Formats: sequence, C-alpha cells, structure tokens
Amino acid sequence: MKEKVILDTDIGSDIDDAICLSYLLSNPDCELLGVTTVTGEAEKRSMMADYLIEKAGKKIPVFPGCEIPLIGEQKQKYCPQFEYLEKIFYRKSYDKFGWLNFLMKTIRNNPGEINLVTIGPLTNIGILFRFDPEIPSLLKGFYIMGGKFFGDKGVEWNIGCDPYSAHIVFSSNIKNVYICGLDVTTKVTMKKEEVIKEFSKYNLLKEVLNFAEIWFRGRDIITFHDPLSATILFKKDICDFKKGKVIVEIENKDKIGITEFKEDTDGNVNVAFKVSLDKFFSHFFNFFS
Repeated sequence: MKEKVILDTDIGSDIDDAICLSYLLSNPDCELLGVTTVTGEAEKRSMMADYLIEKAGKKIPVFPGCEIPLIGEQKQKYCPQFEYLEKIFYRKSYDKFGWLNFLMKTIRNNPGEINLVTIGPLTNIGILFRFDPEIPSLLKGFYIMGGKFFGDKGVEWNIGCDPYSAHIVFSSNIKNVYICGLDVTTKVTMKKEEVIKEFSKYNLLKEVLNFAEIWFRGRDIITFHDPLSATILFKKDICDFKKGKVIVEIENKDKIGITEFKEDTDGNVNVAFKVSLDKFFSHFFNFFS
C-alpha cells in the first residue's frame, strides 16, 4: 500500500526542498495528498511547488500557509528561487486561508493513515496542533527536518525561525516521530558538478536545476537535508535512531531554539544519529526517470 503523505515546506530558499518534493512526486510508494508552504512569500513558494507538480504530470492541491512566526520577526522574508518563475511568467492564485482547513479535514478524514513531512519552520503545524489538539493523535507518522542534538549545540535554522511553534509540536501528544537534524543531514552532500551531471539524467530533476542555478550563485554544493528526512519514511535503515524526547528551549533568551534530546525508551521521538550515504543515494535516485 502507498503511504499517504502531506508535505509542509519552505521551498524556494534552500534548494533541497525542491529536491525533496521531486522525490515524493517520483516515489511510486508515495501518495502525496497535498502541499502547504510556510514563511515569507508563501504564495511564491506555492507556485514553485505547483510548477514541479505540473511537470510531474500530477494534480495535487497546494496551499500557502502562515508567513510569520508565532512570536518575533520573520527571518526568512523572501523566496529567492521564485526568480526563475518570474522569468517564465508563471502565475497562480490561491485561497490564502485554506491551508488550515485542508490539514484538519484531510487528517481527520484519514485517521491513522497520514504521514506528515515537515521540512521548514514549524509555524503551520504549531498553529494546527494548538487549534485542534486532537490532530497529533490522528497521524500515522511525523517526519521532521530540524534541530541539532549531538555534539556542539547550536540553533538549527528551521527550529530557530519559529522556536515557539516547535515547542508546541514537541510538547504535544504526537507519536511515531522521526527527526533528522544537522547531526546527520550535513553529511549528505553533493558538489555542483556532480549535481548537474546526475540531475540532468532525469526529467523532473532537470526542472529542479532551473532553480538550482540561482542557488549555485553563492555556493557550489547541495546538502540533502530535506530529502533525507523524507526518505526515511520509506526506508528506515538509511539512518540509525535513538529513541527519546525532544525539548525546544524557549525560556532562556540566550538559548532560544536550541534542541535538547533526552534518550528514553518510552520517548515519542526517534532521532537520527547515523546515516548511510550509499543507502540514501541508491534509494533516492532509484525512482526518477
């Protein structure tokens, strides 16, 4: 049976979101029910998602979500990779307030069947969990790219953009959570020349290269943060996990956004601490044509 998936993404900033969406669209074991976008210029991010969905030959609803964090200023105000869609005059209009209803309705209509994959700040999901506290218990699984748990502590971008929403999420009654933090995602990289060579072999990834041209202006490497977090839904042994609880710091103003992991066999979160690069890349490229 296919896994039913909803993707929540800040596509348009780091290129790995577009890569992750392309993977989900290409994986025959994935039934992508919808996409919600988050952070600044959410409508432009939605257009990027829609563009890739169309190029994949599919019809999947996309909803722009919340553009500002629960508290504080937005750190991610713009969607730089939308520049490519401006160049080709790609435009769409959206219901600005449909995202919350879509998430609640879809999850409630499919109890115990939906896998929520979040690869951006957790603003939409924090609001969803606060608005409807029963939602976490209705999910089948929750897959997150975010945090940093082992070794030197620091604030990871997705959590740091809205630590208060992240606190709501990890303080909820959510179960079957799998999270890939910087401890593992930063190990999954590919240099520009190799990306162009490999992505040029596959139709949908060729489209991603259009956005990657903008990404590569300031760097010559791609880190597969978000795709790693999605692949473990379908192939758990790509990573090794420790079970426990995650705490997001929101009280100490000097440490806001830092994620702490407490190992506990009764915990609700599985945190990745080791990744197999061979297993990841073999699995990832297996589904593209």
